Amino acid sequence: MEKKIAILVLCYILNFASAQLRVGFYSSSCPKAEAIVRQVVQKRFATDRSITAALLRMHFHDCFVRGCDASILIDPTRSKSSEKDAGPNETVRGYDLIDAAKKALETACPSKVSCADIITLATRDAVGLAGGPKYDVSTGRRDGLISNVEDVNLPGPSLTVPEAFTFFQAKKLTLNDMVTLLGAHTVGVSHCTFFQDRISDFQGTGKPDPTMDPGLAARLFKICGTASRPLSRDPKVFLDQGTSFVVDNQFYNQTIFKKGILEIDQQLALDRSTAPIVRNFASNRVPFGPNFANAMIKLSKIDVLVGNAGEIRKNCRVFNPRKKTTRKF
Repeated sequence: MEKKIAILVLCYILNFASAQLRVGFYSSSCPKAEAIVRQVVQKRFATDRSITAALLRMHFHDCFVRGCDASILIDPTRSKSSEKDAGPNETVRGYDLIDAAKKALETACPSKVSCADIITLATRDAVGLAGGPKYDVSTGRRDGLISNVEDVNLPGPSLTVPEAFTFFQAKKLTLNDMVTLLGAHTVGVSHCTFFQDRISDFQGTGKPDPTMDPGLAARLFKICGTASRPLSRDPKVFLDQGTSFVVDNQFYNQTIFKKGILEIDQQLALDRSTAPIVRNFASNRVPFGPNFANAMIKLSKIDVLVGNAGEIRKNCRVFNPRKKTTRKF
């Protein structure tokens, strides 16, 4: 009985938090907020179309740790590490774009727009610019007050479908949501390190992964070889070998023809639970768009801070200075 009550209370809290978010949250406090973010993203996209992948990754890595609270943006200090120090976040980029948007917003309306909302809005705008669905997102998130490297536990590229789904299920996302969100790899890149074993020595066999197209394995081997190197010098390849900068359904088509580069991507087309979803997206480009929009909206609402929780950072890279309290005797 106590367990059921606890679950009901948790559901109430989550629903209450989502209800605090709304489309047009800044319509009165900062009417040009979304336009300002969009202009910054448009300017960057005009010279760097890979920013879509960067923002999608940042958004996912932020929301899957402590929720969508911009904790990923906090810089580490000499005395305190942050989420940026975690291995999976070593190659996250796009922080300078968030800084630029925040600077413009602080000039227009100081201390009104959260860094968490900037990430969400910028990602939405980048997806639209890359040919993906255009959708509305609710705003009103607050920025978190904690950023610990120990909290970072993200699904890796070599997981099975059931293993990966445990991460998504813990965030109240469905199997369909998982397959859809991994479709963000349609504009993604990967270092050779994350699929090296698939092209040279899969599971100690001395041969490539049999679930990978031999021609693709041979091409990747020419790029990656067998050498182990630091990420800074590790070659990168596009996860979608056809429309690498376009948010579309071609990623799913490639997995059907054994051309998924990451093991988890290929497994989506092979696992009985996810294969029908992949085939649906691959055979018809129409369903992917609205499914992707809906999944991104759900992602952006994970464990958000609203109301008086958290803060609105002045600088997205550091917490606001703590106010000193006067002790009363």
